[in-house]
Amino acid sequence: VESFRGKMKERVMGLDYGSKTIGVAISDELGLTAQPFETIERSGENKLRRSLARISEIVKEKNIKKIVVGLPMNMDGESGERVSLTLEFVEKLKTRVDVPIVMQDERLTTMEADEILDESGVKKQDRKLFIDQVAAGIILREYMEKENGQ
Repeated sequence: VESFRGKMKERVMGLDYGSKTIGVAISDELGLTAQPFETIERSGENKLRRSLARISEIVKEKNIKKIVVGLPMNMDGESGERVSLTLEFVEKLKTRVDVPIVMQDERLTTMEADEILDESGVKKQDRKLFIDQVAAGIILREYMEKENGQ
């Protein structure tokens, strides 16, 4: 019987970067599921030090081997200001963590996250507490499905 250890994959983190919050999701050790983990509150658009420190802490605590960051492309496939801000964030993140960072198209993930929370019975006023981490989970799940050829 193959040991459980032999089946271990590397844990991956998904990030949904926003001007006020950063949604965080992480995969299980087998690389099968993406679970919403937490929402990091930001004190301002240009304030990243605490957010980067928290992400770095999670990478160490959870033994993360790769980070997937949602790329907020416009519906027409063009990249706007949010894409530029996200890429700047990724450059800063690269100086804080020593794991590969990949980009994943995140179009419609916030709408999908809102639908999931609605179907789960989460009241509209409470959704903002969870929507970013659920969106990060969707970004991570879509990346994992693509990597696993699903």
